[in-house]
Formats: sequence, structure tokens, C-alpha cells
Amino acid sequence: MSAWLNDETTLRTAAAPHRGVDIFALLRDHADNRADDRAAQVTASGAAWLAGASPYPRSTLSQWEARPCSPGVLPCGSSFDVVSVPALFGRRMLERLWAEGPGSGPVATHRGRMLLFASPGTAQRLPSLLAWEEWGTGSADGVRGHQGALSPVLCHGTGDAVTVPPLTGGAGAGGPRWVVAPDTRNPWLPGPDVLLWACVRVGRSAAPSTTGNSIFPPADPGANVYDVTRRR
Repeated sequence: MSAWLNDETTLRTAAAPHRGVDIFALLRDHADNRADDRAAQVTASGAAWLAGASPYPRSTLSQWEARPCSPGVLPCGSSFDVVSVPALFGRRMLERLWAEGPGSGPVATHRGRMLLFASPGTAQRLPSLLAWEEWGTGSADGVRGHQGALSPVLCHGTGDAVTVPPLTGGAGAGGPRWVVAPDTRNPWLPGPDVLLWACVRVGRSAAPSTTGNSIFPPADPGANVYDVTRRR
């Protein structure tokens, strides 16, 4: 993610800027006190980007100003889509993305799952790409799941909404929190091809013993072994 941005502006539309919202100053002050943990703290520019996903960004900023330590709910499909995977699998995806790939966009955790913010349209394309890789397409109601030992991948796009972590502070042990917080008005977001690559690389690198149950019974260490290749 990019370096710290001292954004002195507010969101602007055709109307005059809303002077009552001072969430940007709040975020700058909070970040100055938490300079050692910026990767998991939203910047003023990041807050502006998040609010832009809402149909009413000024109202969203006002709500965050009143309750900066409370989680929020934002719609998907316009500014971003969200790909949700189990926390451990998501952590391995992040390791691949940062060590061997282009990196990631904002990332959050919530209720044992990791939420990877992706480019709009990812939720529509990624399930079919995973199905092509024999990942599975889930149930008929549109929720993308998994078959067999593959980790369930849930895609949230147009018509869906996700819980986002608080802008400042934490939401407790079980609440949402930022792993990679948004820190710019135009963050780079991975597309379906990048996330497909990460999913497949992590899935194929998993040891067979950790990816599911074998259909064969365990070997008997005391059994006699014969060389049947010499039989006629």
C-alpha cells in the first residue's frame, strides 16, 4: 500500500463541501498516535474511498465521525467487490500475493474469514474461473462454495453488502479488523485473474494429508509385501 497521505480535503460533489465532517482530522490525529501500526489503520484518503462506495458518502462520513470505533456496512459492486475465504487460507493467499504476485488491495478479517477487496466485476467472473479449475460452483442459489477438500470461496458483488472494520480502534477479539487498511483514494484492487492465481497456487501447494480425507484405508505396517511384477 502507499505511504501516509496528509489529505486536507473533504469529499466534494457538485454542491458545496460539507464543513461539519471532521473525520479526516480525527484519522490524522489517530494515526499520529499509532505511527507504528499504519498498515492496519485507515487514512483520511482511505476513509474517503470507502465512503465513496455508499450512495450517500457525506452521511456515511458523518456516521463514522460520530462512531469511529464502530463497524460499518457498505454495498459492493460500485467501488469494489469482496472475496471472502477462510482466515488461514486467506493468510496463505496474502503470502503468495505479496511474495510472488502484485500484492493486494485492502484486506479485513471478520468472523473467522478474510475479506479481500477486489475490483468491481470480480464477484461475477471469479466463480466461473474457479469452476473451470474444478474448484466447484456451490449451491444453486448463487452462493459460491466448494466441493470436497477445497476451501470455500464466497464472492460478494452487486446487490451484496459487507461489514467493514472501524476506522479507528478495534472491534474486539471477534469483531472485524483491518489487515491491510485502505490508505489512498484510488487503491489498486486485484481482479479475478489475480485472485484465481492465488487460490490455485495455495490450493495446489497444500499437502494431501491436510486437504481432505483419503478414500483408501491406512496402510498396515505389519503386512507382507510381494513383488507381483515377476508373476507370469
